[in-house]
Amino acid sequence: MMLTVHDIGPGVTIQDLGRPGWTARGLSQGGAVDRLALLEAAALLGADPGQAVLEMMGFGGSFSPDQDTRIALTGAVMQASIDGAPVAPNTSQLLRAGQRLTIGGARQGVYGYLALAGGMQTPQIMDSRAAHLTAGINGLVQAGDTIPVGPDHDFLAGPVTLPVDDRLSGGAIRIMPGPQTDYFAPETLERFANTPFRRSPRGNRQGARLDCDGPGFTMAGATNIASDLVLPGDLQMTGDGVPYVLLAECQTIGGYPRIGTVIPADLPKVAQAMPGAHLQFTWLDVADADATNQPERVILQTLRHACTAMRRDPHEIADLLSYQLISGMTPGDDLERP
Repeated sequence: MMLTVHDIGPGVTIQDLGRPGWTARGLSQGGAVDRLALLEAAALLGADPGQAVLEMMGFGGSFSPDQDTRIALTGAVMQASIDGAPVAPNTSQLLRAGQRLTIGGARQGVYGYLALAGGMQTPQIMDSRAAHLTAGINGLVQAGDTIPVGPDHDFLAGPVTLPVDDRLSGGAIRIMPGPQTDYFAPETLERFANTPFRRSPRGNRQGARLDCDGPGFTMAGATNIASDLVLPGDLQMTGDGVPYVLLAECQTIGGYPRIGTVIPADLPKVAQAMPGAHLQFTWLDVADADATNQPERVILQTLRHACTAMRRDPHEIADLLSYQLISGMTPGDDLERP
């Protein structure tokens, strides 16, 4: 099965959950900026959470498959339609062979995801299909590309929907201390927690800049810090005290001081905050931060249980007769006549 790319936005890549295990060799894990969106898509489609999807930064494109398949749009809420009919976010939807799926700009959030039930089947590099732009692995999706996709063996399954909590509007962000937190003066840490920040327009898959009114958040002796391991979620300060939250494609080693680390549960809220969105940080101690952590397999199981059948008005279903409407029937069976 192939997905044809007719038009494409400027920042669309193929992503999965990344390449763990390569940090010691200088390659960060990468993968989707909003990992939760991939788990949501897997729950909606009954798919493997490791399958590759399209990550769309701010704008999508137009696509058509050569076979019937189910799709799901998660993450940022984007304008989307199939042959002009609106497509709801966080639902599974049947996309027929030859139909045109058009995905426009983001209405809320930054990173939107298009998942197909069979997953993108591009070649693997180092056990992943993800583009890692800063490392030069793969690249941007281009108009005219044809992307191989695995078959959807359950494409006649009815649509399901998944209620999701709002993580697209910024808000309260929990952070935990890091290796250099105690190097900052107590009054600086307190001011950091009391400062309302705005998501800056400056940012990419490596990190997101945060702006605020007032002086920066500097520390004495910052130039004497030795470079050490950095991870997504770390709050790294520039020389003039401007904070950046590191994201999926951050470097593996850094020498800028880090005031703390965004907990994994709240990192998608930072990644999805649109430019100008307000963010406010709250400190957690390490024990409380650890208590918020859930393995992704547990999150996926919870999401699958939360999916419910989507009720649709039969008058609005153009391809109603293509669905199996009688329990126990399979395509090609005939009803017994009296």
